[in-house]
Amino acid sequence: MPEPARRPDVSVIVVNYRGAEDTITCLRALREELAYPAESLQIICVDNDSGDGSANRIRQEPGVEVVEAGANLGFAGGCNLGARHATGSVLAFLNNDARPHPAWVDAAVDVLREQPTVGAVASKVLDWDGELIDFVDAGLTWFGMGYKRHAGQPDDGSHDVPRDVLFATGSAMFVRAGVFRELGGFDERFFMFYEDVDLGWRLNLRGWRVRYEPSSLTFHRHHASVSKVDSTDNARELFLLERNALAALYKNVSDATLAKALPAALALAVRRATARGDLDPTQLDLRLPDSGESTMEVPRTTMAGVFAIDQFVELLGSLAASREVEQAARVRSDADLLPLMRKAMEPAYPLPRYLAAHDLLVEVFGLEEVFGARRRVLVITGDAISDQMAGPAIRAWNMADVLAEEHEVRLVTVNPRCVPPEAPFAVHQAKQRELGPHVDWADVVVLQGHALELVPDLKKTDSRKIVVCDMYDPMHLELLEQGKEANDEQRALDLAGVTKVLNSQLERGDFFLCASERQRHFWLGHLTALGRLTPSLYDNDPTVRSLLAVAPFGLPGKPPQQTTSPVKGGLAGVAPTDKVVLWAGGVYSWFDPLTLVHAVEDLAKRHDDVRLVFLGMRHPNPEVPDMDIGTRTRLLSRRLGLTDRHVFFNETWVPYAERQNWLLDADCGVTTHYEHVETTFAFRTRVLDYLWAGLPIVTTDGDAFADLVRTERLGVVVPAEDPAALAEALERVLYDEEFARAARERIAVVRERFTWETVLAPLVSFCRNPSPAADRLPGAEPLVANRPLRVGEIVRRDIDLVRSYLDAGGPGELTRRAAGRVRRLAAARWARKGDEDA
Repeated sequence: MPEPARRPDVSVIVVNYRGAEDTITCLRALREELAYPAESLQIICVDNDSGDGSANRIRQEPGVEVVEAGANLGFAGGCNLGARHATGSVLAFLNNDARPHPAWVDAAVDVLREQPTVGAVASKVLDWDGELIDFVDAGLTWFGMGYKRHAGQPDDGSHDVPRDVLFATGSAMFVRAGVFRELGGFDERFFMFYEDVDLGWRLNLRGWRVRYEPSSLTFHRHHASVSKVDSTDNARELFLLERNALAALYKNVSDATLAKALPAALALAVRRATARGDLDPTQLDLRLPDSGESTMEVPRTTMAGVFAIDQFVELLGSLAASREVEQAARVRSDADLLPLMRKAMEPAYPLPRYLAAHDLLVEVFGLEEVFGARRRVLVITGDAISDQMAGPAIRAWNMADVLAEEHEVRLVTVNPRCVPPEAPFAVHQAKQRELGPHVDWADVVVLQGHALELVPDLKKTDSRKIVVCDMYDPMHLELLEQGKEANDEQRALDLAGVTKVLNSQLERGDFFLCASERQRHFWLGHLTALGRLTPSLYDNDPTVRSLLAVAPFGLPGKPPQQTTSPVKGGLAGVAPTDKVVLWAGGVYSWFDPLTLVHAVEDLAKRHDDVRLVFLGMRHPNPEVPDMDIGTRTRLLSRRLGLTDRHVFFNETWVPYAERQNWLLDADCGVTTHYEHVETTFAFRTRVLDYLWAGLPIVTTDGDAFADLVRTERLGVVVPAEDPAALAEALERVLYDEEFARAARERIAVVRERFTWETVLAPLVSFCRNPSPAADRLPGAEPLVANRPLRVGEIVRRDIDLVRSYLDAGGPGELTRRAAGRVRRLAAARWARKGDEDA
């Protein structure tokens, strides 16, 4: 039987103040009541300059490491000092006046193990008797004050659902040790109050999630530790709250938000101070009397607010440096975090003069707009944007259109042809050197094709931008067919180049889209080979859909409406009563229009009214060259005497907004292709247009749509390169009215699955809460490292190796392996000696 997986080492840090009674109670509960394995638990108590002999009393407690601070470092500094002595891969912080539930550690560690994008776990905190709520959810006001939502309410079980929060309360929380170090721990300038808000805010900005886990439960004597620090009035607490709120706001909001929020927050802090002291400056007589100056008694609680602003100014130099670090490292926007703030516009203090000032500042500075700002999404395509668009441009256009419902969106093409139709989003044409400002503007970048190669900074794996890669087009498989006319050396070079382009996307992306389940299996293989499918990702999401989702090509939600008849009556040689077979798209090397032309020749012998129409022979993107298969198709049709009698070629690309007229003039849609790898993973977008128009479909077997047509009975599936079977299938959908009617009825149901709003749901969901992929988060480290082998295990391993070498090649193989091991050990010894000599 294999050994059970070892639990991660957890270092619990408790900060002691004056009086050791609460601290000792807490430490004993950690040592005696937790269900977590004792050998995986490190308990550290930081004596925060108690000065009353507490440290000596705590040293008597077994299994506790005592670290003496030597000065009062506050909660932030005390916790950081404890963290520097911690050896665990998980850090747990617990107030010294709290006691944990036995499952407190287990429940939190399970979250960290199972959800690799969670950087910190927020425990549920109740009062000492377990009746009233201390912490179950986090809130943050626009002026920077974090607060515990629902504090003081009875615990009725309604908050026992895990959820993401902005921050965890410092009284009971867990954080990955590597992430804590990456962020520099708690900000010691805060001393105490809001240092936990600031840490959670920074975690979220860098892409980590903070997860509230109700089964990680503790009980807390509310503010018992605070009373030991400041036993006079609450002026010092108010001072720290006011100053630290401004500091957190200044460090963590974007430039645009700061420009409006900071002046309003400073003004509101002053009004809060005067309102708290019930002072009305309008009643202050500023005239000097004949003798002496007039005086006015000002409460300490009022001065606390004034001094807080003064000390915020004092800290601005160092805060500016911290702000620069945080803003450079952020990957999420203010808009991303707005839902985690819960009620950002809440005034927080129910004082009449204060409330009036709050509402006025919100209105004058436009803060409703600032804290309701929409996320910025950039969609990049290399295809032409105009009224004549091919598949990649159509897909990018509809991505922008769907996302624009919730976000501010820019669609940018690097193609020189950009004459866009009217759109509810911005459309730009940009040269490669002009892409940088667009990328800088965006919170999320959605790209396809070669776009990543055009932005070298975005291509770097340490780039902070969140990138969605649309992999719906396996370009390297297309190239195998498209490049057949080139020489072997050039084909190999081109294939290596395109494969490198795709690998760069797969190594860099935070989220991937593909067009079908078949493609998904294909790209999963790529991702696995590149090391992106990690154990932690798999454990968190065995389906891996959080990294790679299916988003097929889509179709409009509104059914097509015919305004003209460009085929029946519009094309010379096509009568209104003729049966029209439509090829709705370009003619490329991986298709097989030749077999189709032969099939039409066969069918025309029995039905003189059959007409095959190729919708567009010339691609709208001038960078896409004409392919030899188009020329061969024209020549074959002309040789068979079918051109302009039974086969018709529309040379120009039909405008996207007019294609429904051609589709609705047809009686069936057709797509034929060869049997090869490209077919296996292709997604024929023209078939969606057939679904949209309600056309029965005839298609060659082998791709994802063939499975759909066969399963849902939307038409007929035929073998590759079989003209007779193809002619028979066309005859059935064109002339068997009962069969065609039944196919149309089923198409009407199936096409609802493929509206753009439906197929792009995974992209919409991701962009609502975008974050870096789990393996790209800063500070990510394994929670459980390989432990050194024990002596007995080393012996058993060597015995097993000897047996395997003897089985593989006898004594000779054993001797060869042993000699190699001796040489490696000798080389390592000499290398160490060289380092010592140096």
